[in-house]
Amino acid sequence: MSYRILIADDHPLMRAALCQAVADSLPGAETIQASEFSGVETVLARDDGIDCVLLDLHMPGMNGLIGLVLLRNEHPAIPVIVVSAMEDAATIRRAMQYGASGFVPKSAPVDRLGAAIRAVIEGQIWQPDTDEADTAEDVDVADRIAGLTPQQLRVLAGIAEGKLNKQIAYEMGVVETTVKAHVTVILRRLGVVSRTQAAILAGRLALHATEVETAGS
Repeated sequence: MSYRILIADDHPLMRAALCQAVADSLPGAETIQASEFSGVETVLARDDGIDCVLLDLHMPGMNGLIGLVLLRNEHPAIPVIVVSAMEDAATIRRAMQYGASGFVPKSAPVDRLGAAIRAVIEGQIWQPDTDEADTAEDVDVADRIAGLTPQQLRVLAGIAEGKLNKQIAYEMGVVETTVKAHVTVILRRLGVVSRTQAAILAGRLALHATEVETAGS
């Protein structure tokens, strides 16, 4: 079977390496590339034949794991494999909580990537072994955030970045009253009473600078 794989990473050399890894492990597979999150959305909006997305967590526009949640909400039938230089248990756990079908460290052998792609396309879950268990609070937060609509997730991303309603409205191409309405719904669904509390909660989806530096990504 010939697969069509979308490779999403902002580093050209890494995209080239992933394309070669796919070619080596899945002969005949077609690869499509995107260097930022908006590019991923554009490809998926116009192409309904993508079998799997290989997603880097640090691309421009990702807003941490909010980008992953957006993809899962907007394209639930397309499995996403996170391919990351960050291999710690917490990052793996959070990626899987927020909708990834697989997680493959960038240091993994080529054949492991191919096995992961085949597995998730067949409906399986693929991730490294980790002894860190999900807490009830983590699961609750993941469920609440996953319940937001794509537009609400975009507003939440703006809140997490400290943007004003008018800034978020401009970037989304909507009027400010629409953003205010989304904020009201977001606060209620997340069980918080202020934008600050919502931003703190959204921070759980962020990949903090210390983590990125530690991973060398």
